[in-house]
Parts: sequence; structure tokens; C-alpha cells
Amino acid sequence: MKLEEVIAQLEQLCPPQFAVSWDNSGLQVGRYGQEIRSVCLAVDATSPVIDYAAAEGADLLITHHPLLFSGLKQIHDRDFLGKRVIDLIRNDIACYAMHTNFDVMGMADAAADLLRLRDREVLEVTYEDDVSKEGIGRIGKLPEHMRLDDFAALVRDAFGLEQVRVYGNGNDTVITCAILPGSGKEEIDLAAAAGADVYVTGDMNHHAGIDAVEKGISVIDAGHYGVEKIFVPYMMDYLHRELPGLEVITAPEGEPCRLI
Repeated sequence: MKLEEVIAQLEQLCPPQFAVSWDNSGLQVGRYGQEIRSVCLAVDATSPVIDYAAAEGADLLITHHPLLFSGLKQIHDRDFLGKRVIDLIRNDIACYAMHTNFDVMGMADAAADLLRLRDREVLEVTYEDDVSKEGIGRIGKLPEHMRLDDFAALVRDAFGLEQVRVYGNGNDTVITCAILPGSGKEEIDLAAAAGADVYVTGDMNHHAGIDAVEKGISVIDAGHYGVEKIFVPYMMDYLHRELPGLEVITAPEGEPCRLI
């Protein structure tokens, strides 16, 4: 199967027009006519991931986060990003990113499904036409009223995490939940204005967390990678279903930081 045929199938799931303006989703490196037999899935196109894809003989690396966000003026092996590009080309591995278009068309509902949110709506509208409003994140009702600490444990277990960080009184009752996978501290006010009792996201910092509590909304920081790692099993299922002729492997990844 040609790379352009694989891309056409990926873009049926997540059309490029759903990506936000600052993003760089799509083909990062590769030849559209390249023959694709084996695909490697990962959240990030790090050097270890590229090395793994090469060792396993993958023809295509599909990641959530783009390898390239801004223009490169030089490509050489003394720059870590340039070296990644060189390694991909040298090993004849194409690289394709599904970032905010996947956030809109896949990630948000997949994350909300894990939390069993009902009566859900888009949290931040990023695309609108005559037919629908689409966007990043979701807000909805939990199946039942829960203590904040009990819900935090549910989030931890639902996403297969060792721990989560919680801002708020553990005995407070929560029922309306907003979730925005990835980095969501800029959307705290949006979640609060929408009536969320608790907001699940990643990359929360000290001031944003304590300010959120002052504004009347609790926050559960499940980590940027912690929530977005669901990209890999989601795409594994999709490729097995829609392109069964491809071999699909997953790169070994984990939380990018350790707690000691």
C-alpha cells in the first residue's frame, strides 16, 4: 500500500481542516509514493522511538505530536531535531502526525468514554460549519455524584496511571466534569464558566492549580502523556479495522519523567 493511500485513510478519521491554526499535523517526513507494509505507533517521535521503528523495520511512524512545529533552517546531526529527520530518511521511514485534528475527532470523546461522561458537549469549539460544532475537550455528567478523591482514583485507574495530582478539597462532591487531554491550564476559566465541578487535564502548574480552586473548580492533573497515551491503542484498533493488511507495532514509551 502506498503512503498516500494510508494518509487518505487516516484523514477520513481526522480530516486536516479540524487541526487548529498553530498546529503542524500531517506528513512530517516521507515520500507519498513510498510502499508501506509496517506501521509503528507512538505519542512522540523521539530518538529512541525512531531507533525502535528502524530496528523493527517499520516503513511509517505515526505519532500524536508533530516532529516539526516550526521551520528548520539547517538539518545536520549535531542538532537533535535535525538528527531525527536524518535518521528517518536514512532508514526510509515516513513520519505522519495526527495532533489537534485527532484531539478534536478522536481524543476528546475517547477520554470522555473512559470517564463514562454522559450528556457531553464540546468544551472549546475550534471548528464550526453549517452542520456541526467540533472542538477540543468535553464536558458532561458523571454517572453518579462522587467525592473528589474518589473520582481522582477513578481517573488514575481509568488511564492506567500510578498517580494523579489533585487541587481541591478531597471531600467535595463532583458531578459535572470537564476533560481536556494534553496541556489545559489555559482553559480553566472555560471549564469553570461551563459549570464544571472538576477539570481533568495535564501540565498544571502551581499558580494555575491554586487559582482554579479559588475560582470554585477542582483540578486533577493526570499528566500530558498520562491522558494522551490513549492515542496508541485507539489508532491500533483503527488500523487493524480499516487497513488489516498492514503490520502495526507500538513503540515502548512511558512517562517522560520519574519521581524519586
